[in-house]
Amino acid sequence: MTIVEKVAYLRGLAEGLNLNAEKSETKMFSAIMDVLEELAESHDELAETIDLMSAQLDEVDQDLGQVEELIYGACECEDDECCECGEHHADAFEPAAPARDEAPVEEDDTEYYEVECPACHEVICVDEGILEEGSVECPNCGEKLEFEIEFEN
Repeated sequence: MTIVEKVAYLRGLAEGLNLNAEKSETKMFSAIMDVLEELAESHDELAETIDLMSAQLDEVDQDLGQVEELIYGACECEDDECCECGEHHADAFEPAAPARDEAPVEEDDTEYYEVECPACHEVICVDEGILEEGSVECPNCGEKLEFEIEFEN
């Protein structure tokens, strides 16, 4: 039995009591029933919206899976970091070189430093700003990496 059906049942029970419509208690019960009906209808609308969004999210998930397969190649492994096929899937994507008519991307003057995570042993690149902050979270495993930097005068 849905919530709307339950509220309709309650309204039927209330009407079956043959209460005096002029009494304040009866008016209050009637007002409560009206609010319950509105809440039940709102609940049904929200449930329908959630079902629709869930179906759309499933479609997006399938589409994303197809895009990942195109970019990273087909692999049946579940673990994105390292799997039975011996590949690190996060490293599998190599950006294409710019086309001849496109200007090459200019590199900035930022210096990057390679740091190996002691937990997952992945090498990540950090810039001087991150080093000055003193810590960063490893994007691969979530381990907090802390830095102590001494600058020469």
